[in-house]
Amino acid sequence: MEQLKTALFDFDGVIADTEPIYDAYWDEAATRYGVGIERFSQLIKGTTMRYILDKYFADRTEAFKRMVAEESDAFERTMPFPPLPGALEFLRALRERGTRTGLVTSSEEEKVRRILTVMPLEGMFDTVVHAGRVKRGKPAPDCYLLAASDLGVRPADCLVFEDSLNGIQAGNAAGMRVIGVASTNPPEALRDKVFDVIPDFRGKTFDDFLRWQA
Repeated sequence: MEQLKTALFDFDGVIADTEPIYDAYWDEAATRYGVGIERFSQLIKGTTMRYILDKYFADRTEAFKRMVAEESDAFERTMPFPPLPGALEFLRALRERGTRTGLVTSSEEEKVRRILTVMPLEGMFDTVVHAGRVKRGKPAPDCYLLAASDLGVRPADCLVFEDSLNGIQAGNAAGMRVIGVASTNPPEALRDKVFDVIPDFRGKTFDDFLRWQA
């Protein structure tokens, strides 16, 4: 059989159904911080804290930026990680068939350590790329290119699972095939940007993974 593509997964909105939790947190925080942007959470999906601070809090003091980051960190230390339906089962099915996998997230390292322990996902990924490993976060392709480099595979030999527009842009810019997960955005917002769209991973099998490689 032809060599299997490497499967690279975003976390929020792909493996865990955390986007509604983040939406509530960031929309409330944006009001409290006086950002002045409605539905602020939609603009920052898939981006790193560094990006958020540089783009939306550039005119604030360093002390204020630290407060924003520290409050976000405190929230993430206790937030739940409900699995996206079928995600863990799909990931296990790929691993059982010898597929190499990677976690590619805009989250900070501390959150990633908690993710791997709480869900649990220890040993389920051959590489983990978090915000601290790249200078430019999504929508730049750096994180996905780094994951491919970690595993010694060509970007064209990677299949990306992403939900956010920033993440999809990053996967496409890296030269990878992207499967859009419509957990965050409606399917019609993704269809012209990805190879295929799924609502979640319920009923998805290794055969679907093979079909996406054809």
